[in-house]
Amino acid sequence: MFSAKNLSPQKLAGFTALVLASILALFSLIADGRWTVVGIAFGLTFLVSYYLYLYTLQNFIYRKIKLIYKFIYQTKATKREDFFHKNILPLKTIDEVSEDVEKWAQQKKEELEVLRKNEAFRKEFLLNLSHELKTPIFAVQGYIHTLLDGALEDPNVNKMFLKNATKNIDRLCRLLDDLDEISKLESGEMTVNPEPFVIQDLTKDVFDTLSLKAGTKDIKFSIKKGCEAPLQVLADKEKIRQVLINLVDNSIKYGKPSGHTVASFYNMDGKRVLVEISDDGIGMHEDHLPRVFERFYRTDKARSRDIGGTGLGLAIVKHIIEAHGQTINVRSKPEIGSTFGFTLDSTKEQ
Repeated sequence: MFSAKNLSPQKLAGFTALVLASILALFSLIADGRWTVVGIAFGLTFLVSYYLYLYTLQNFIYRKIKLIYKFIYQTKATKREDFFHKNILPLKTIDEVSEDVEKWAQQKKEELEVLRKNEAFRKEFLLNLSHELKTPIFAVQGYIHTLLDGALEDPNVNKMFLKNATKNIDRLCRLLDDLDEISKLESGEMTVNPEPFVIQDLTKDVFDTLSLKAGTKDIKFSIKKGCEAPLQVLADKEKIRQVLINLVDNSIKYGKPSGHTVASFYNMDGKRVLVEISDDGIGMHEDHLPRVFERFYRTDKARSRDIGGTGLGLAIVKHIIEAHGQTINVRSKPEIGSTFGFTLDSTKEQ
């Protein structure tokens, strides 16, 4: 007759009152034998028991349940809302309340886990940021103090020290610029202005821009055979230029002497274009791949700082691509090389 999972206060009170009234009616029948007395006893007992038990449930047990919900949802209801929930809407059963509490507990557990991860990430980020700032600042400080202590008068070292100090100041400025850039991207302050352009043409421009730097390591640029046909994309051209410059610049930094950087372009489904920048450089172990787009993450910290860079390039790349509503991924293997691939919207069916 009753489902244990759907017992409302009314049903529970009615069932209890029925049992009590039936027992009392049975005793009345045995003691008196008149059906009129039995009926009156049954009716009065049922009504009194029903309303007394219902009142007890609603004003004691469900008051506690109400406190539980206030604690869970941290809300304060108006008098009208309180009346509506108490008298109009069906009250939740104990099982339903238990399920809600379990869901709330699971949600809080997940929130705590996220907070722990964020706290660990924050500590690592601050530690890395501190190190990235201290390195050029201490270097500049050392050169200036040395010059003030007498090296300024030595023509053999003063110019060299000033040049080294300038290099570290430039590195510090690049770091601050990148931090400002990524802050704008994360806060949504930087807008994306899509326009149609041929992705191969933009990539060739980037190759030309970085050709002198590539020449210092005799690295050759090329577009993969079969990917020369122009593919028009719809994106913010200057921001995608920044993405390509960062990726190609990385391929030079971590590429082997006399190596190759190859750009590939694929029409995926007529709606998106896949762009890949591949190198045959030092590569990365697969353990590093899930974290390469994190701020200041370096696979080899000492070697990375010797090569240069702020450690924010790939994080900026990821934010720009995600701001376009697209995805970026990486494939890599030590001593084989790395491939960074990202998608862009196509302007039309191609």
